[in-house]
Amino acid sequence: MDLLIATSNPGKLREFRDLLASTNKFTFRSLADFPPISPPEETGDTFRANAMLKATAYAIANNCWTLADDSGLEVDALDNKPGVHSARWAQMHNAGQGDAANNALLLKQLREVAPAQRTARFVCVLALADPKGRIALTTRATVEGRLLSNAVGDNGFGYDPLFFVDQLGKTTAQLPAEQKHAISHRGQATRQLAAMLSELDLSQPKP
Repeated sequence: MDLLIATSNPGKLREFRDLLASTNKFTFRSLADFPPISPPEETGDTFRANAMLKATAYAIANNCWTLADDSGLEVDALDNKPGVHSARWAQMHNAGQGDAANNALLLKQLREVAPAQRTARFVCVLALADPKGRIALTTRATVEGRLLSNAVGDNGFGYDPLFFVDQLGKTTAQLPAEQKHAISHRGQATRQLAAMLSELDLSQPKP
């Protein structure tokens, strides 16, 4: 059975495929395997709302079981921003776009914040929709850390080079994939999902 992983982010796609590799219920597909459609507008004000919105839209468009995620960074000193706007943070502030621009803007916004006050968390919510667009399940997970004043590490993507995990003494961009999956917000949420899939009826939904 096909499972569409509804992301155009190659880093996310790679992580999901790694994390779900032991699941034998599905053949994994990406958005590149289907005719292009306009991405649904992410109008939700929570990660869960946006994950469900994306899962439903892509499932209906492609008549396929679909896994979508909404994830991002919550910074305590910024009242939990950028939050659901994490991927577009710099663009929203007319400061460029993409990972490098997002990181540069975040560092600028935290310039006067003391290291001890730069606490943050990565959040991931997953939503699985059946081919009719009905949400079958959702999961949510977080990982706590703090933000450095400069980028460290070449692995990962997004805000990983700034996100320092104290118990490991490294940023998530310094971790090999296996170690990152073990502690990451996406890794935790996907393992929850994999466990729930074993009890889920995946028969073709009735009209």
